[in-house]
Amino acid sequence: MGRLWLWHAVSALSIASMAAVVAADSVLSRAGAAAAPPPGTGGATRNSTRRSDGNSYHHVWPPMEFGWRIVVGSLIGLFGAAFGSVGGVGGGGIFLPMLVLVIGFDPKSSAAVSKCMIMGACVSTVYYNIKLKHPTLDIPLIDYDLAMLIQPMLMLGISIGVIFNVVFPDWLITTLLIIIFLFTSTKAFLKGVEAWKKETIKKREAAQRMEQISKEPEHATAIPTEPGSSIDAKNTSDEKSSLLKNVYWKEFGLLSFVWLAFLGLQIANKYSARCSPLYWILNSLQIPVAVGVTMYEAHGLMTGKKALSSKGSRQNALKPSQLFVYCQLGIIAGLVGGLLGVGGGFIMGPLFLELGIPPQVSSATATFAMMFSSSMSVVEYYLLHRFPVPYAAYFIAVTFIAAIISQHYLRKLISWLGRASLIIFILASMIFISAISLGGVGITNIIHKIERHQYMGFESLCKYGA
Repeated sequence: MGRLWLWHAVSALSIASMAAVVAADSVLSRAGAAAAPPPGTGGATRNSTRRSDGNSYHHVWPPMEFGWRIVVGSLIGLFGAAFGSVGGVGGGGIFLPMLVLVIGFDPKSSAAVSKCMIMGACVSTVYYNIKLKHPTLDIPLIDYDLAMLIQPMLMLGISIGVIFNVVFPDWLITTLLIIIFLFTSTKAFLKGVEAWKKETIKKREAAQRMEQISKEPEHATAIPTEPGSSIDAKNTSDEKSSLLKNVYWKEFGLLSFVWLAFLGLQIANKYSARCSPLYWILNSLQIPVAVGVTMYEAHGLMTGKKALSSKGSRQNALKPSQLFVYCQLGIIAGLVGGLLGVGGGFIMGPLFLELGIPPQVSSATATFAMMFSSSMSVVEYYLLHRFPVPYAAYFIAVTFIAAIISQHYLRKLISWLGRASLIIFILASMIFISAISLGGVGITNIIHKIERHQYMGFESLCKYGA
C-alpha cells in the first residue's frame, strides 16, 4: 500500500493529460479570439503577435529601468532561488507571481523568464554539488543512474509542456496547478515528518551511547560537541572530491547527447512551417531519442547491471511496472514544468523521496536533471521570442548568485544540526507557497477575464506566431 499513491497519481494525471490533448487537438484548426493583456502592467510595451490569421496572443514586456519593481523583484528572486535550490524545486512558484505582479510581464512571458531564472539557479547548484559526496556512502552526491532514468522523459515532457503553454487556456492551467501542487506538497510534508521522527530517534540513541561512553574516563575526549554529531554516523556530504573522479562521464555524456539532440531538433523545427508534416516529424523524432536512452538505463536496472547507488544496500533490481511508473512521472513532471514555467522538481522531489533516496541526494539529483530540462525550455522559448534577453540575463545572474550562496550556508546549517529532514520541509513549503501564489494569480486573472467577457478557450497552435 505504501506506493499505491504513485499508481493513482499516474492514472489520474495521465487521463487528465490525454483529455487535455484531445480537447486541444479539437480546436487547433480554429483561431483563438482576441484577448487583452493583463492589468497592472503600467507602461509596459505590448508586442502584439496578432496577424491577419486572427492570432490573439500579446506579450507584455515592461521597459528595463531601475526602480522599485526591479529592487523588489530582485529580492523575491533571491529568496526563491535560495530556498528553491536547497529544496530541489528551482523556485518557479515564487518567480512566476513576482514577474506578473511586480515586474509586469504577461503570464506566458513570465513563464518563459521564470524558466531562465530556474536555469540560472540549477547551473549554480550543480556547480556547487558536483564535487560533493553522498551523505553516508563513498559515492557522488548526484545519482547519475537515477538522472539517466528520469531526465530523457523529463525533457520529452518539457517539449510537450511548452506547446501546451501556447495552447492551453488559463483556467485549465490554474486548475491543474492547484491540484498537483497541493497533492505533492502534502506528500512531501508527511515524508518530512516521518524523516524528522527517525532523526529524533537516532539522536536519542546517539545521546544515550555518548552518555555511557562519557562515564569511561579514557573515552572522555572522544565526545562529539556539535548538535548534529554522532559517534557512529559517517557524514561525507560536505567532503569534496576531484571533479574527474566524482563525475560519471559516460552517463553525463548520454544526458548531454539527449540535450543536444533535442536542441538540434528544435532549431531545425524553427525553419519548418508550423503544423506542416515536417514540423510534426521533427517533433516526433524526440520520442525515440528520449525512449532509447531511458530504455538503455531501464534495462540495466532491471537486470541488476546498474543500480540506484544512492539507496545503498536497500537497492534491488527494479520491476518493469516500477520503471514504467517512474518514466510516466518523469514525463508528467516535464509537462507540468513546461506548461507552468516551473521546475520539474515539484514532481521529482517527492518522487525521489518515495523511492527512499536521501533528501540531500534527492535535491541534488532533481536539480541536476532540471539543469538540462530548464536550459532546453529556455532555448525553446527563445526560438518563440517569448522573453526579452536583457531581463532574462539579469535575473539569471540574480538566481545564480543566490543559489550558490544558499547552498553553502544552508547546507552547512543542515549538516551542523543533523537534520536532513529540513530539506524535505523546505521542499514541501516551496511547493505549498507556489500553489497559493500561482493559484491566487491564476484565479484573479480568470475572474478578470470573466468580468471583461474575454475569450477563455484554447488558442490555436498552428496560427500562433512569434
